[in-house]
Amino acid sequence: MKWLDRIPTSLLVVAALLLGLAPFVPEPNALEKIRMLINGNLRKPIDMFDLFYHLLPIILLAVKLGRQYSINNKDTA
Repeated sequence: MKWLDRIPTSLLVVAALLLGLAPFVPEPNALEKIRMLINGNLRKPIDMFDLFYHLLPIILLAVKLGRQYSINNKDTA
């Protein structure tokens, strides 16, 4: 996971905001796909890929922040 440690957190934040909220109008695509998933309508492979594509930066940011948090807690213990 050293490759994730080398990615600047600020870059992941920007990517998570831009891809997570794109397109901004009429509603974010990720939100639409999550609604489809909850309703059981997310069946097409392209829709599944689209959801993964829009959520990937958010997932990477969460993993990176989790790793930073656990590393910082190990140093203080």
